[in-house]
Amino acid sequence: MRRFLVALFIISILSCSRNEKDNVVVVYVSEDRVFSEPILKDFERKTGIKVKAIYDTEEAKSTGIMNRLIAEKEHPRADVYWANEPIRAEVLKQKGIAQPYISPNAEGISEKFRDPEGYWTGFSARARVLIVRKDVKEKPSSIMDFINPRWKGRAVIANPLFGTTTVHMAVLFTIWGDEKGREFLEKLKENGVAISSSNGESADMVSSGKFDFSLVDNDDVVSRMRRGEPVEMVFPDQNGMGTLLLPNAVVLIKGAPHPENGKKLIDYLLSPETERKLAFADCAQIPLHSGVEMPPELKDISEIKTMDVDYSAVARKLQEIQPILKEWVGY
Repeated sequence: MRRFLVALFIISILSCSRNEKDNVVVVYVSEDRVFSEPILKDFERKTGIKVKAIYDTEEAKSTGIMNRLIAEKEHPRADVYWANEPIRAEVLKQKGIAQPYISPNAEGISEKFRDPEGYWTGFSARARVLIVRKDVKEKPSSIMDFINPRWKGRAVIANPLFGTTTVHMAVLFTIWGDEKGREFLEKLKENGVAISSSNGESADMVSSGKFDFSLVDNDDVVSRMRRGEPVEMVFPDQNGMGTLLLPNAVVLIKGAPHPENGKKLIDYLLSPETERKLAFADCAQIPLHSGVEMPPELKDISEIKTMDVDYSAVARKLQEIQPILKEWVGY
């Protein structure tokens, strides 16, 4: 009897250990930790699944985590990758690191923001918008206003070698072709468009009155509007090619150690509940599900004409145009 009880006790311990080991999900995250960590904590509380998160450092933003996933391809440690834009998610697909998964919560998200084969799905987007001084009477309404002689010397953009401005340039080169893309860059110089170090600095330069407008992410404008600074937000090209949206993207990793828990996390990230939380956070991201509650500074996705983007082509173009951008900036 004693041997039976001892054996039962050992089996119980081993079972608990196995359950604890399996009741986990490992996620690599490129979205800013200050915004992503509360979402992951909420998932943990709601499901009881332990979240082990690895965050990108500010110094190696986005590329650090992506390179780690590439290095671990043969022996994956992550279940899910939470990218802060779709380009690097597309790179993982092209390198055979992503695994298709179509979440039921992807329903209602436009096919514009999803990989057609299910290798990644977008949610909660940043819009590339114009920040404009309130005292500017006739507001710019297009990125083409950067090269309009009327605005000569009155506009600024962030260095196109970094951040979302790099992605935006890659999108324009993809849509227009290299010749028109180069022409646009040269006309920016001719029209006296200044270069700042970041979207944040561009927004500050407009807010202070040094320039009339800039191209930034929508959260750069919302944060300054909430502080009462004399700026407003314009969604560009609503009568033309549309506004560029850069959604977060979530990926299930091929050969993930905890694939079922990974799918549950993906379902949670793609939910309207998560999108509502990210809309009201300081990142002010736009839900891709229509009708989600959001702060008054944002527009419902149904009210925005969005640019049609082939993220697969942009992922390739991003690398191709680096020498062009370096030459233009003066490196």
